[in-house]
Amino acid sequence: MDEHQVAWNEKAAREVIAALEKRRMQGSYAPTADIARKEVLEMIPEGATVFRNGSMTTVGMGLWDEIRKISGVKVIDPYDPGLSPEESLKMRRKGLSADVMIASSNAVTMDGELVNLDGMGNRVAAMCFGPEKVILVVGMNKVVPDLEEAMARVKHYAAPVNAIRLGLKNPCVEDGLCHDCRSPQRICNMWSIIEGHMI
Repeated sequence: MDEHQVAWNEKAAREVIAALEKRRMQGSYAPTADIARKEVLEMIPEGATVFRNGSMTTVGMGLWDEIRKISGVKVIDPYDPGLSPEESLKMRRKGLSADVMIASSNAVTMDGELVNLDGMGNRVAAMCFGPEKVILVVGMNKVVPDLEEAMARVKHYAAPVNAIRLGLKNPCVEDGLCHDCRSPQRICNMWSIIEGHMI
């Protein structure tokens, strides 16, 4: 990575972490995927149930293979390819009462707001309430100046990219642009803006 990008990442991360703390959320900065993976693994207690969400960041860093090696850990994985759609939905509901949830955020503002858009809502619901611990693994590419930019990033980048990745038949798959469609496979249904936590 370019040294100037590294310097920006470190400076921006410090600002975001300070903003999160003011909102009663904790943050840390890991300069590499290896360090991030190690930090996340240290946050998971033995014997915990861990709810997996559809984060490509966590998959790309090999996190799930390592989590499954922790003694007594049970992964609630609605993305297991052997599951039927009904079984996957059941796992998503079960995940709301997990000990730990691991996901990402579609965007994070410099002021510490977490902005997400879901198709079914299980991820945003669990981020807000349910699992005892929520761990979000967020790349610096998701850090934006403000709420307006966060929503634009989610709608005009994250959602079309995910629709393409999932092989959906939404209009955004054709040209990469959001059409605010009403497709049955639309994954842009439920917004969540987390501005802080009470506990």
